[in-house]
Amino acid sequence: MTKEAKTPAAPSVRPADDAAAVARLAADLVSIDSRSAVSNLAVADRIEAELGGFEVERLDYTDAAGVPKRALVAHRGPPGGHALSGHMDTVPETGWTEEPWAPRLGAAGVLHGLGSADMKGPLAACIVAARGVPGRVPATLLITTDEETTKAGARAVADSALARRLGLRGVLVAEPTRLVPVRGHRASVNITATAEGVQAHSSTGKGRNANWDLIPFLAEMRALAQRLRDDPAFRDGAYDPAFPDFNLVVDNHGTAVNVTVARATCRIKFRRSRGLRAEPVLEAVRDAAARAGVALDVSAEGEAPELAADHPLVRLCAELSGKAPATVPFGTDAVALQALAPCVVMGPGDIAVAHTPEERVSVAELAAAVPLMARFLERGAD
Repeated sequence: MTKEAKTPAAPSVRPADDAAAVARLAADLVSIDSRSAVSNLAVADRIEAELGGFEVERLDYTDAAGVPKRALVAHRGPPGGHALSGHMDTVPETGWTEEPWAPRLGAAGVLHGLGSADMKGPLAACIVAARGVPGRVPATLLITTDEETTKAGARAVADSALARRLGLRGVLVAEPTRLVPVRGHRASVNITATAEGVQAHSSTGKGRNANWDLIPFLAEMRALAQRLRDDPAFRDGAYDPAFPDFNLVVDNHGTAVNVTVARATCRIKFRRSRGLRAEPVLEAVRDAAARAGVALDVSAEGEAPELAADHPLVRLCAELSGKAPATVPFGTDAVALQALAPCVVMGPGDIAVAHTPEERVSVAELAAAVPLMARFLERGAD
């Protein structure tokens, strides 16, 4: 990973019309393809062009597929204070029938496009808010990538020399929560089970279908998934749903139906809250893999972030938003950024439309978030 810091000469000034500023920037970001599978350097460059007057640290790395990526840490003002965070990457364009990267602003002031809610719109609000606070207020932006996949960008930011020297007191991760402060969420363990076979024309009887080895493992995973739903020992009443996520996807890697499957892969996302021990579940997965004779790879992204309802950062966000704190079942970059400072997740937009072809966000809601985020930064200077 390479790190480069630069400090432009002149500070920027927030436009008087937050709605126009945030709509323009959000649309520009949506128009740049930054799916997790492709490079995000173009969108990172577009964001950096908005950060005049900020010291910017570029955190460059290459992902596991050899794709160049960049995360950014930007700071202006004295050290300390609070930070705003958002990610640049999006999910794939699955299901879209309209051009995903053609931002469309409807008559009702609603911005449509891939990433508009999750989370280029909220990220634009963070940038506009940080530019607009007075220079005496510490203003920090933690801008990541690969949030939708590996959280590698957030881990790079958590290890940033600039971010670490600031002594941050709190981080607002601006995922779309309808500006409800989220004090805790689940964290993922990513599990991959792989069975190997021998490819051949299926009529010859000479191949060996990898699915026959994978199926016994899948049967045990189905039973485990049901147990996670039914057994009170795996429930956490602070979350809705109270049971953990245990989602499974099977891949035969494009094999035709008249070919024996050379490789069969099962991927599982196991999401748990801080109150649920992962090890008993992972032990059951490992035992099932050993019985089926399939290879297993297990990667945990970190401890689930969770603050008490009366934590000062949670109370501040509840005060600013006028909404009671909650927990959510999905995950965010807070799983890595909590290494820098306590995190609350709160941003404009609705997670219900994220990851769908109907993704959209109200420009009025983005604009309303800007002064709230600015006050969050200002209170970090108290």
